[in-house]
Amino acid sequence: MSTDMTNSLSLIYDAIPHRAPMLLVDCVIEQTEKRIVCQKTFSPSDFFVQGHFPNYPLVPGVILCECCLQSGAILLSQFTPKEGAVPVATRLDNVKFKKMVRPGDTIQMEITLNEVVSTAYFMTGKVTVDGKLAARLDFACTVASPE
Repeated sequence: MSTDMTNSLSLIYDAIPHRAPMLLVDCVIEQTEKRIVCQKTFSPSDFFVQGHFPNYPLVPGVILCECCLQSGAILLSQFTPKEGAVPVATRLDNVKFKKMVRPGDTIQMEITLNEVVSTAYFMTGKVTVDGKLAARLDFACTVASPE
């Protein structure tokens, strides 16, 4: 599935509970049952780059991880109940940062669903900037009820 930006934002809002300023996915570029590709463009006004670092602003690595987690949650929304479902990260493994990401950069997050065990979803995320690997991680999520 490919979508335009307008439909993509609607899909994102329907799929996950995240909203500004913590919504870190701008659009879904492509999606299949086991793979999703999303995009995010960072701005100098993003709160997390304001003091990281004042003379050389960088997108924190944990934000790159969160971009992957949110993209993964969008992918998982096809398997989980829509009403009140809250995607929750349960594990991050093999996290590697290969390239700095700066305000103004547009990243692509490619998430692959590797395995489902009961209510645990195991995925791999890759973040690229201009086709070059910026970060890679393995992670697991579950879907929690807000009660």
